[in-house]
Amino acid sequence: MTAVTATEQVFRLPDLGEGLTEAEIVEWKVAVGDTVVIDQVVVEVETAKAAVEVPVPYAGTVLRLHTEAGTALAVGEPLITVGPSAPSPGEAAAERYREEEQAGSGNVLIGYGTGHDPAPRRRRRRTGSTTVGSPSAATAPVAERAPVAGPAPSIEPHAPRVLSPLVRKLARDHGIDVTALTPSGPAGVVLRRDVDLAVAHPAPAPTAPAPERPSAGPTRIPLRGLRKAVADKLSRSRTEIPDATTWVDVDATGLLQAKRALEAAEGGRRVGLLALLARICVAGLRRHPELNAAVDTERREILRYDEVHLGFAAQTDRGLVVPVVRDAHRLTTVQLAEELARLTELARTGSLPPDRLTGGTFTLNNYGVFGVDGSTPIINHPEAALLGVGRIIDKPWVVDGELTVRKVAQLSLSFDHRVCDGGTAGGFLRFVADCVERPAILLADV
Repeated sequence: MTAVTATEQVFRLPDLGEGLTEAEIVEWKVAVGDTVVIDQVVVEVETAKAAVEVPVPYAGTVLRLHTEAGTALAVGEPLITVGPSAPSPGEAAAERYREEEQAGSGNVLIGYGTGHDPAPRRRRRRTGSTTVGSPSAATAPVAERAPVAGPAPSIEPHAPRVLSPLVRKLARDHGIDVTALTPSGPAGVVLRRDVDLAVAHPAPAPTAPAPERPSAGPTRIPLRGLRKAVADKLSRSRTEIPDATTWVDVDATGLLQAKRALEAAEGGRRVGLLALLARICVAGLRRHPELNAAVDTERREILRYDEVHLGFAAQTDRGLVVPVVRDAHRLTTVQLAEELARLTELARTGSLPPDRLTGGTFTLNNYGVFGVDGSTPIINHPEAALLGVGRIIDKPWVVDGELTVRKVAQLSLSFDHRVCDGGTAGGFLRFVADCVERPAILLADV
């Protein structure tokens, strides 16, 4: 934030924290000429992590908005210029009067200067008619005609200069545009025969131009803000992480029964399936801590974490975000349900604080809400693993040797092959699957 002059202040895009280097202008809350006060919100911006309302530290009149909505701006670049407040109408009128007293009025008519005598005009004899070579009303010098608010019209070579009332009425009755006629009389006079000729041989009506065909080119949508951040992270994940995916079909009938029983025990309080799956993932990571990790590629080290900071994918109007439940291993299933619901609502309204979008150690993605059965999810860099859950649907299933219909879902685990081998990943996925089918297994960790 720097000042241009003693009366103008330039407010630059401030540092929004979390190492963010740019933001996209979403919506200006003020316009040029508006009066603002200190700490008034003047613009909403979107960073790679959240939407932020930015207040201005100056008071006065908005003189300039340095960029338009929809464009990206780097931290430290000019955002808005604020000047002194505009004078009242009375003050402005008094100031104009003083200026005119000093410099002379500038309200003049075209053709009449200020402070100069008009150029001498040549005297000419009046006649009853216009003769060849005498200046007519259309060809007289501009200074001799009545002043008009604008430049004098140009005269085409064949434009009619003199027209009798009879010829004018004849042309009007037949819908003839006299300005389009070629005059045959002396000094460009339009005669009756000119109008009769136009009536006998009317000009062809102009044909309407063919409608332009829309361009076949693609619509270009710039990668900015949240979408750019997601694209960069996914690209980096694919570039740096040698991932592998393993999956299994599970009978989720027991999990749905446990959900209903838990909600009944809580007096009807909603406990979503995502909370139960989160509790299962936390228990699985306690048994297989190799997956609660990341890789430091520069130092060629595996970072294995003691705390479980569980990220979960949430779809919003601004795109896919991954809020993080801090210390998920310390929360009960009901507490997990409350925190998941709270963070989901903040994500949908664009109110998530930046620290809730970073620092995850493992991610849970319930893409079944989109009506799909399975996927090969991309790991949320720099984490080492991600569990994906497909939709739960009725399918034929064998139980105790008998064919029956059960609630079946598919689980997919993508993992970084640098932190563990397929045996560890398979062991984690099998534990999760067993807990989904028989939730009572979780009692062993209580």
